[in-house]
Parts: sequence; C-alpha cells; structure tokens
Amino acid sequence: MDFADKIAALAQRIAKQKDAIDTEEATKTAFIMPFLRDLGYDVFDPHVVVPEFTADVGVKKGEKVDYAIKLDGKVVMLVECKPCKGALSTQHMSQLYRYFSVTEARFGILTNGIVYWFFTDLEQANKMDAKPFFEFDMLNYRPAQIEELKKFVIGNFDVTTILETASDLKYGSLLMREIANEIDAPSDEVMRLLIGRVYDGKLTSNVLAKFGPLVQKAMKDTVRELVNQRLSSAMDDTAKIALPVTPSEMIKLDASAVVETPADSTRELDDIVTTQEEIDGYQIVRAIVREVVKVERVIMRDAKSYCAILLDDNNRKPLCRLHLNRGVKYLGLFDEGKNEERVRIESLDDIFAYANRLKATAVSYGDALK
Repeated sequence: MDFADKIAALAQRIAKQKDAIDTEEATKTAFIMPFLRDLGYDVFDPHVVVPEFTADVGVKKGEKVDYAIKLDGKVVMLVECKPCKGALSTQHMSQLYRYFSVTEARFGILTNGIVYWFFTDLEQANKMDAKPFFEFDMLNYRPAQIEELKKFVIGNFDVTTILETASDLKYGSLLMREIANEIDAPSDEVMRLLIGRVYDGKLTSNVLAKFGPLVQKAMKDTVRELVNQRLSSAMDDTAKIALPVTPSEMIKLDASAVVETPADSTRELDDIVTTQEEIDGYQIVRAIVREVVKVERVIMRDAKSYCAILLDDNNRKPLCRLHLNRGVKYLGLFDEGKNEERVRIESLDDIFAYANRLKATAVSYGDALK
C-alpha cells in the first residue's frame, strides 16, 4: 500500500471513529500515532518518537510538548496534540511556540488528529510563525496536498527541500482562503473593481446595491462552470453506463447478497428511468475515484429506488449509491463491512465533501489501482 492509500485508509477510519473519541489521549492513540506511523516514524522507538518531550523554557520549568520527532539524534519536529472534537485555534499554539525557540526543531505541528497545522520560521529565524505554512485536513484534502505531505515521510524528509516551498505554500493557501471568502461574500473593494470594469457610470451606493447580488451570483456561477469543465475533460467519453440486466443484480442494503427476482420483474424494469441528475452524480464520483482506480472500471447500475455505482460492475464492490429520486437527496456511503450510511446532500456538489471516503472505499477493495 503506497502512502496515498495509507492516508486514505486512515481517513476512512477517522470518519467512522471520530464521534466516539472524547479525550486527547484517545485522539493520540486512535489518530495521531497512526498518522506518524504512516509517515514512517516508529512510534514505539523512543529514539525516534519521544512522548512528553521536556525542555526548560525561561521561567517555566518542566513543561512538556506531546511528541518530539528525532532523526539522527536531533529533534526535527515538535507535535502538540488536542482532542479531536475541538477545533484548532491560535490559543493552542503557545506551548508549541515557546518550545520552538529553545530546541533545534525547524518544524512544529499542531493537530487534533484530523487537522494538521505545520509551522516553521519563515518570518524570523528561530521564532515560530504565527500562521502555518501548510494545513492538512484528513477528511478534506486535495491530491496536491498528499504530495506536499510526502515531504515529511521519513525517507523523504529534507529541511532544505521543505523550506524551499514553504513560503509559496503558506501564502498560496492564504490567497486561496481570501478568494474563497470573496466568492462566498464579495467585499466592497472587489465589487467596485469588477463592476467598474463592466459599468461605465458612477459607482453610487444604489449601483453597488443593485449589482451586489449579481456579482456574487456571477462569481459562484463561474466557479461552478469551471468545475463542470474539469469534470467533462476528466470523463472517458467511450465509457458506457451499464443499466441493470436483471433485478437479481441489484444490491441489498448491506451489499452482501442479491435480491430475489419477482415474477413480474420484466415489467418493473420498464419503470426504471436514469435521470440526467443521476448521470451527473455518476460522473462526479468517477472524477473523484479516478485518482485511485481506472475510470473504465467504475460502472453505474440504476434501479427504481436508487442508483448504484460499482467497481468492476460487481455487487460486492459498491462505491456508493445515489438516492436522488425524492424530495430529499441522499448519498449512500459504505464502510468496511459494506454497510450503507446515508448522508443528506443538498446538491450534487456536496458529493465532493465525501471525496476521501469514496477514494478510501475504492482502495479498500485491494486492487483498486490496477
């Protein structure tokens, strides 16, 4: 299993277990130690991973940081842990900040086992920056972020290489966040800039009020169109959509057996209509899992009450189900036991929020990359 597969498998575990984890110690055991292990660090070797690392900091004696990571006997990373049910905040940085300045570590990690903030000293030597240069969310990451995370794998770890891209990562992510904020709620500054390029009149308060909703809608429509274009280019135009041959091929709720074929099954097949929304949802799923599986292996099989998306057209390899034919829409996700969990979605775009779980499900079948 390569690194991306390990992270996807851990992400699937975290999604299933996070609601049952209540304490910091449980978070360390269930999520953080496996994460360090997947990076290649032996969590049971005190020469590599030092728990409860102590260093005197000014007048504060005996303070401890949760883990120190050592390579060749030198501390290279410090890890401060928080419970998974609490969001990370700048208030959690103080201890890590103090330790950073009195050790030889060049990197500090603040984490709740789900989100990881990576810090270094870009602004001032030997003084940890106030903002992370890299953030990694186990339940919502992009493929490019996996490549950045790989730099911290024990066999790849090189301080110079990481620092060469740290500045671009830091300011690139901050710019992305600002752009996302502008798309969600354009500021007056951005609205004036855009309106001024298309409107020749004076930008009065009435003009801004009139154009404001239009600017916001245009920005969101532009993003949606760009996403649709990327999806279209990712699709294999020659791949077919497989419709059901017999109801006996349809998946039961636990995906472990098949449905008996009723006597009037032929007539029931005539009632199955594959909608454009189901096809669009199928294309989104294919675009997501194509990172870990060849797209031609992903097949859609429609039924009256749901649309199944399978690997290898195999009932025992369900990727997900689309429940889109009613007023309330659901995405059916599968755990390791092939039990379906239905999550409510407002639109097809919400499927992207579960990209990591879909990829982890594909990987769980063992031969997903072939």
